[in-house]
Amino acid sequence: MKTDRRTIIGGGAAAAVAAFAATIIPGRRSMATAAAAYPVTLSDAEWRKRLSPAAYQTLRHENTERAGSSPLDHEKRHGIFACAGCNNPVYRSEDKFDSGTGWPSFSRPIAGHVQTKADRTWYLVSRTEVHCARCGGHLGHVFDDGPAPTGKRYCMNGVAMRFFPK
Repeated sequence: MKTDRRTIIGGGAAAAVAAFAATIIPGRRSMATAAAAYPVTLSDAEWRKRLSPAAYQTLRHENTERAGSSPLDHEKRHGIFACAGCNNPVYRSEDKFDSGTGWPSFSRPIAGHVQTKADRTWYLVSRTEVHCARCGGHLGHVFDDGPAPTGKRYCMNGVAMRFFPK
């Protein structure tokens, strides 16, 4: 079989496009390799059993819930928002604000209860991911367009949290 230059270039280009697409499609990465670094670690089967399908996809595979779908976006009572995976308290109600985005938003997390990392997987846009410091579950993203005094908007997936009223 004869291989010409056009076939080699075409095949290489197709492979490059496929590899690139795999890195920019949101919600397609697995948390399995990072799980061992957190105090709360469960097998994939245990996470599936513990969480609803939507919470599992968000917390363990970094999906994003549909805007406006979470009742926690409209939660006004005093209390604590905790990770739905491990009940780690991550936000206080006094730091919650209405961002108008359709997701629960906060000006700051509870110190030491979340971690952040760079996220360059969504259509070439650089964002900062927010994860639970106890189980590594994906909670949402943080942006630099929030209110004073922090200037931050922690835009969270409601399905990734539980609310505990005071």
